Amino acid sequence: MTSKVAVITGATSGIGAGLVAGYRGRGWAVVATDGTIRPSADPDVLTVAGDLAEPETADRVIGGALDRFGRIDTLVVAGRGLAGFFWLTQRAIAEMATRYGGHVVTVLATGGLVAATRSLAAEYAVYGIRVNAVRPSGQISSIVEGVLFLESAPGITGEILHPDGGPAAGSPGHVPR
Repeated sequence: MTSKVAVITGATSGIGAGLVAGYRGRGWAVVATDGTIRPSADPDVLTVAGDLAEPETADRVIGGALDRFGRIDTLVVAGRGLAGFFWLTQRAIAEMATRYGGHVVTVLATGGLVAATRSLAAEYAVYGIRVNAVRPSGQISSIVEGVLFLESAPGITGEILHPDGGPAAGSPGHVPR
């Protein structure tokens, strides 16, 4: 059994692929899912192809994670709509609650997920489950670093992180007085 396991959606490119590399770089096992993902030669990466808007795909992802690695510590939902978020989060949180702990991170694509993130954070805190989000407004590397920061911050839940490289704080080179 591997010590930590992350389930990552949208794993074939962009943010999702960056997240797979980031978690593997920390020694985590990864269940990587996307519509047409190919098998991995890495024994600590399980790939599951399918449409997450279908409940059966969410069942295969969570079931595969538990069969192969025996647990789920983190679910990162990147680049998926509300249906995929709903089906996968529902199943992952149910498993996390049985072990009293886990982390869900959403890479936000829609405003509806902001409310869902905060609601789930409040509801599942009593089960030791944290729920956070990262708004994809910066470089892929900044977004991956933001997710990994939240992973290493056990006291943070219900937060929406904005890793944008500084533009939100003002113009480049601006020094507050």
